[in-house]
Amino acid sequence: MIIKNVGLETVCGITSKLPDNKLPEVAFAGKSNVGKSSLINALMNRKSLARTSAQPGKTQTINYYNINDALYFVDLPGYGFAKANENVKAQWGKMIEDYLHKSKQLRTVFLLIDIRHDPSENDRIMYDWICKMGYQPVIIATKLDKINRSQIQKQLKTIRTVLKCKPGTVMIPFSATTKQGREEIYDYLDQLLAEKTENETEPQE
Repeated sequence: MIIKNVGLETVCGITSKLPDNKLPEVAFAGKSNVGKSSLINALMNRKSLARTSAQPGKTQTINYYNINDALYFVDLPGYGFAKANENVKAQWGKMIEDYLHKSKQLRTVFLLIDIRHDPSENDRIMYDWICKMGYQPVIIATKLDKINRSQIQKQLKTIRTVLKCKPGTVMIPFSATTKQGREEIYDYLDQLLAEKTENETEPQE
């Protein structure tokens, strides 16, 4: 995938109606401090289009980025920030649930997990939630540059075990600093778009 044109097209708050997009969507979910904005910026080849917050948990919107007029990156609110009050946490949960339930164009969900740590209870809940909505999350193990190479396979195995990942679950280690893993994500997105094209060109019975 070669990123030519990107732009923040739609921002939805808690009371906003989700856009009726015609292009496929891929969503990004993860804890507030897992590096979601850094991943999205790395994929878009932009330094700061996806806004990183000095205060984790500040993002309370769903942001739609138009990529090459071919698909949308959908940045979901970060979850699990300990200092957020219960009302705010409930709002984040409702926004994510509404999106997963109502989006007509969602093709896959990237669930970001910090490779340095065991998945949290919130991570486990989110993984199960996404699966119950009918999607098989792609796990992006972030902050890859923060651990030794010898630890990678052990940590990936731990993530699979704690989340009780389904057989065949795609897992991609990623570093926003070195961009390792970015090409694998691009390849996955290319495959996704190719499948969409094939489905559109198949003759109707």
